Amino acid sequence: MAFRWYVVHVYSGFEKKVAQAVREKAAQKGLEDKFEDILVPTEEVVEIRRGAKVNAERKFFPGYVLVKMELTDDTWHLVKNTPKVTGFLGGGGKPHPITQREAERIIHQVQEGIERPKPSIIFEVGEQVRVCDGPFTSFNGSVEEVDEERSRLKVAVSIFGRSTPVELEYGQVEKV
Repeated sequence: MAFRWYVVHVYSGFEKKVAQAVREKAAQKGLEDKFEDILVPTEEVVEIRRGAKVNAERKFFPGYVLVKMELTDDTWHLVKNTPKVTGFLGGGGKPHPITQREAERIIHQVQEGIERPKPSIIFEVGEQVRVCDGPFTSFNGSVEEVDEERSRLKVAVSIFGRSTPVELEYGQVEKV
């Protein structure tokens, strides 16, 4: 039999604990050769906490773990009987593997998220924001342009009664 990717449904928030538990149980029972990979798809995001940029992790599929394994009765029972696992994705009690193309797309998304952390806040043109850092602190303005690649905004702020475009980083503004 070949190794295939299966999607395991778990309690949300316990994805990493389940992945670790499956690895440990496989090692205890001598089945680690039946498991090729266990993946919790996540990406790096940049969040603003208390005015500071912080790198954090966001799960692509909360409540799911991807397991690349050889499906046998032993491996199925090992995964199914792991605490916090509710079951496999697939109908009729029989797990259905995802296609190799789907698995590669997910792995590519994970790689991209690690290489280029994304901001967790998304701004839209026309949205009202307040400047919370820099020389224009406490000014309100409206977003004119969004540059997601560079995590920058062009915001029109009113200075002495005139609308003036100012370029700011995501971390320098907050939504109103």
